[in-house]
Formats: sequence, structure tokens, C-alpha cells
Amino acid sequence: MEHSAEGTGERPWGLVTGASSGIGEELARQMVQNGFDLMIVAEDEAILDVAAELSDLADVRPVRADLATHAGNEMVIDLMAQDGRPLAAAAINAGIGVHGRLVDTELDDHLRLIALNIVSAVHLGRAVAKDMVARGEGRLLFTSSVASQMPGPFYTTYAASKSFIQSFSQGLREELRDTGVTVTALMPGPTDTEFFDRAGMDHTKVAEGPKDDPADVAQAGFTAMMAGDDHVVTGWRNKLQTAAAGVLPDAMAAKVHRSMTEPHESS
Repeated sequence: MEHSAEGTGERPWGLVTGASSGIGEELARQMVQNGFDLMIVAEDEAILDVAAELSDLADVRPVRADLATHAGNEMVIDLMAQDGRPLAAAAINAGIGVHGRLVDTELDDHLRLIALNIVSAVHLGRAVAKDMVARGEGRLLFTSSVASQMPGPFYTTYAASKSFIQSFSQGLREELRDTGVTVTALMPGPTDTEFFDRAGMDHTKVAEGPKDDPADVAQAGFTAMMAGDDHVVTGWRNKLQTAAAGVLPDAMAAKVHRSMTEPHESS
């Protein structure tokens, strides 16, 4: 697939959301190392540091935007339109988790998770896909999770949001078949990022167990996106878990998942 980027020579233009740390930061690094100029988006100030580091290699534009809000998504869409460069690839990656029983945690935290993990993915994903379809080419990557494959007690809305993303990305992929635009779902398992700390999941088996390197996850995601694959599960443990989830009834899968996500007292 050939790319062009007006005003930037031969370097294609890309977008990564949630790029201030973790998998998103590594996706941005992958794209820059593979010849992309980038717009990178996150709410926190660390996005400026990532842009400063990567700017030695490419034209990297940091955008601070709260993608849990309608205005934040519209700002990103407007900035892309003002820039005028055709978007060759986009990684819709921003997401958060909330840990604890639904009845014991704050409603606003869960509604913010839904706004960021689901609503923003639809909002930005639709805008990006519409532009790509109009041009007849493009690569879209949505960060799903192996958690999408089974109910997730004690981070129920997170697991459910990833089930939405998994279904959404694969449905959109079929809608866009024969348009020149591909949609890929990245399905990581536990990864060595700030996710568990930010979600309040430090004292769980999943947080204390083995984790994948975010750079490896990002490399697998970027490769699958550029190849136009429908999805990629990263790490052999996660491939086994995904296979098991496919044969277990939901009620049993939820019990298995609970053993990994239920909080326990730290020693």
C-alpha cells in the first residue's frame, strides 16, 4: 500500500491517541521509526515530553485533549482537518480502567470510562474512517484486549468496553471491505504499563503476575495494522486465555476471571 503526505515529502501522516505512556507511547514510537509523521493525543502533560523525544526522528505534533468529552474529540478532528494532510494510519488507543465492585465505586468514574473507551472510539473512529473511505485507502487500529473475550468482575465496565471495541472494530472492518480501508483489533493481555496503578488494581493477581513488554505489544499491533490483519493477540499466555474463553460458558469464564481481578490484602 502506497502512502503520500502532502507537504511532508514521502512520509505518511498518522494519529495515535493515548500516546503519553504505555502501549500508546510505544505505538507512536513504532510509527515514527517506520517512517510516519504523527499527531499524538493525550490529556496529560506527558504528551509534550513524548513529542519532544520523537521529534528528532519525525514531525510529531502533540495535542492535549480530553477525549472523554465531545469537545475534545471535535478538537482533534478539527485540527486534523486544518492540517490538511491525508491520514494514512490511525491507532485509536486511549482508554482507562476502574477497579472495584460497581456498587462500591463512583458512577462518574464509570461514565468517564465509557465516554473515553467507547464513545471516543466511535466519535474519532467514524471521522477517520469516513475520510479514509473517501480517499480509498487507510489503516485503522483499535486497542481492544483479551479482556474483551469474557466478563470481567471487579473491572466490569472496562471488560465490557473492550468487548464493545472488539465487536465494533470487526463489524466496521466488514462494512469497509473493498473500500481500501482496513480495521485491526489489537488484543493485548496484562502489559507492563501504568494501567494497573491508575485503575487501582495493584493488589490483584493479574497485576502481580507476568506482563508483556509494551514495546513488543506495540510492534505486533503496528505490524498487524499495516498488514491489514483483522486482529492480533499478543503473547502466548494471552492466546491460550483467548482460546479458553472461546469454549467456557460466560458464567464460568467470569468466575475464572474473578480469581485474577478480585482485590486481596497486600502483605
